Amino acid sequence: MDRMRAVVQRVNGASVVVDGETVGEIVGQGLCVLVGVTHDDTPEKAAQLARKLWSVRILEGEKSCSDLAAPLLVISQFTLYGDARKGRRPTWIAAAPGEVAEPLVDEVVARLRELGAHVETGRFGADMKVTLTNDGPFTVIVEV
Repeated sequence: MDRMRAVVQRVNGASVVVDGETVGEIVGQGLCVLVGVTHDDTPEKAAQLARKLWSVRILEGEKSCSDLAAPLLVISQFTLYGDARKGRRPTWIAAAPGEVAEPLVDEVVARLRELGAHVETGRFGADMKVTLTNDGPFTVIVEV
């Protein structure tokens, strides 16, 4: 069974631009989170991921976003379920379709905000340009 997946980067600032407009931006220490959704993910998994993102201790001094009130930039990323094991072109069959994935990414964001997080987002399905300064560099994969 696949799990809801996030690639989490400790950053010192990050932003998302769509059609020349900045749609999401965090300044200073925080997390840039790329979220992938697969077919059997649920709102409960989204809530679990939100709790994990809010409390994971990967910021400076082994602190979490909840410890420091650090912001998160959450971006939907279906390509996290790309499979390039065969041939030269990845397949995306493990990624949930937009009508399934979008509400679950929105649920992660909503649950983070309920926990007290300042959350910025990308724009689902858009051609996004993501800019960040990876602090460390420090990148982890979180699955729930």
